[in-house]
Amino acid sequence: MVLRPPQMVDWRAWAALRSDSAEFLQPWEPTWALDHLSRRAFTSRVGWARHSITQGTAVPLFLIRREDGMLLGAITLDNIRRGPAQSATTGYWIGQPFARQGYMREAVLAVVQYAFGALDLSRIEAGCLPENTPSRRLLEGCGYKYEGVAQSYLQINGRWRNHVLYANLRHDRRGRTDAG
Repeated sequence: MVLRPPQMVDWRAWAALRSDSAEFLQPWEPTWALDHLSRRAFTSRVGWARHSITQGTAVPLFLIRREDGMLLGAITLDNIRRGPAQSATTGYWIGQPFARQGYMREAVLAVVQYAFGALDLSRIEAGCLPENTPSRRLLEGCGYKYEGVAQSYLQINGRWRNHVLYANLRHDRRGRTDAG
């Protein structure tokens, strides 16, 4: 699998996968705008991705199957915070035909390695709905530890929803500071 930023050439594949997987995805996501699948909205998404990468605030990536170039889903390292925090938030989705086949596990592990290595982060957070058992298992299997519940954390499918929070900590920095 290849992880790379979204490009305009991905629009048709992205729109088709999101449309075909809508019933599978929408219970776990914010309400889609009326133009969610439009070329114009995707152009904005690609622009945001480029700007975020340049500014160092996010790393949005598409999951592309190496054998046939098929778009499988996406993962984003977002809200990158520097200074004393050195942290970010993980978000992801996968198209229904590719769910529970190990693709997202591979992507999450690669992003964790990139975040702790190349980006020199110390903490990566993630949240999901309490009843999203596959997502919880994914995070736990990739080294994220349960930290608690955030009340009314995000609007999902039109309602404010509680989320279970997880974090993955860089092991060589636990308990250490740069202070002398």
